[in-house]
Amino acid sequence: MSDRILVPYDGSEPSEKALEYTFETFPDADVTVLYVVPIPEGYWAAFEEPEDRIPDADEARDRGRDILDEATAIAEEHGHDTDTEVALGKPDHQIVDRAADEAYDTIVIGSHGREGVSRVLLGSVAENVVRRSPIPVVVVR
Repeated sequence: MSDRILVPYDGSEPSEKALEYTFETFPDADVTVLYVVPIPEGYWAAFEEPEDRIPDADEARDRGRDILDEATAIAEEHGHDTDTEVALGKPDHQIVDRAADEAYDTIVIGSHGREGVSRVLLGSVAENVVRRSPIPVVVVR
């Protein structure tokens, strides 16, 4: 039986390294690559549906699919197949919730993503995933 690995992916260099690490370290694993469309938060957001918080949710999903096409190309370069998914929500919550709900064995995540400046150790999403995850998390720099 092979491991089920969840790899959050946003097209950043650290997420590419995490994906490549996954293929090299877990060659027989079933890999799912997840792109999360971040949903704005705040007081008024509590009164809206997640779809309504994004000016153009369909366009955001399409952008996510384009980014996941890049991940699929990386997988093919490494001789692997992957499943891809686009989700809406708070990235760290979506990653942890999916990992637990869908019985993944490991999360492999880049140390920081496309957003903001790199921190000394971890980006905020990676840090929150490490803190909240009920399953092992591998952080790739």
